[in-house]
Amino acid sequence: MAPYRIRLTYSKIGAIRYTGHLDLYRVWERAIRRSNLPVAFSNGFHPLVRIAMACPLPLGFTGLGELMDLWLLEPVEPKDILAALSPALPPGLALLKAEVVDPHAPALQTQVRSSLYQVTLLDPVDPDWLARQADALLASPKIERVWRGKVYDLRPYIETLECLPSDPHRLNRLRMRLSAREGATGRPEEVLAALGCDPALTRVERIELILD
Repeated sequence: MAPYRIRLTYSKIGAIRYTGHLDLYRVWERAIRRSNLPVAFSNGFHPLVRIAMACPLPLGFTGLGELMDLWLLEPVEPKDILAALSPALPPGLALLKAEVVDPHAPALQTQVRSSLYQVTLLDPVDPDWLARQADALLASPKIERVWRGKVYDLRPYIETLECLPSDPHRLNRLRMRLSAREGATGRPEEVLAALGCDPALTRVERIELILD
């Protein structure tokens, strides 16, 4: 196992937000190969760059604090990692931070506890109505929803939900922190539908991934 584990924080905005998780993995692998960093590779007939991405960002969502772990064969200063990788990235991907983490720590995916989202409603609504809807949802002991043909309770997945001041264009905004544990993932579109808002008429940003 490579002894040096680097955690990268990056943003995913613009047209690349329509790139799916597997394709994004390939984008990162190409960029890392071009960076000439001393990266570690997996074993096997077709070795791959050793990276591990946190929970996938839903297609069409933007991410302002996405996380990925990268393994190196020798130590490199975080600032030098940023300098080597940034020029190799396509438009829409930007490295924000690199930091050394414990190589023996649990897998990144298992450390994610919740996701913080900010949602802008592109179709303006009465802010008082929206606040009442949010309060009612939080006060509900159970919120039954159907996902892929199965009924489930959405309420345990909503950790926080609040209305924010309107943006400069007078569009309503919400902030929600949803569970992101394996088998217990809250989906912003489900919360929006439960509020009575059309998820298709929104812009969703994942601001932060919160770890244990």
